[in-house]
Amino acid sequence: MIENLEVTTNPKVEEVFANYPDSVRSKMQNLRKLVIETAQETPEIDKLEETLKWGEPSFITKKGSTLRMDWKEKTPHQYAMYFKCTSRLVDTFRLVFDQKFQYEGSRAIVFGIKDEIPEEELKACIKAALTYHSVKKHITLGI
Repeated sequence: MIENLEVTTNPKVEEVFANYPDSVRSKMQNLRKLVIETAQETPEIDKLEETLKWGEPSFITKKGSTLRMDWKEKTPHQYAMYFKCTSRLVDTFRLVFDQKFQYEGSRAIVFGIKDEIPEEELKACIKAALTYHSVKKHITLGI
């Protein structure tokens, strides 16, 4: 684990998490924890910026593709992790992990509120996103 990871958090991110319904907040906090843990475990990441993009909690690294997450009132039974749809990320996750996740087009991994999250596999997806510009030349993005 890298101890010198510098995480900067926009205070508005905390507001978004505080405003999630109780039933979803811990699920969203768990995704957030997995992103930060993955960044800490990835030697090439020394800075992680936690901010809002389109009002959604988002993570940015120097060599990565923006990773977002959110729960939406119109689909209360699910929440998701979003990836840049023009990247090869979600298509590669489909190739490597097949039925392990539910996907939304080429932009998201979707979780049901009651789903058990396969954490190791998800962390591999998170790592691929956070290091995307370094791994995009690899056929399976280093997964």
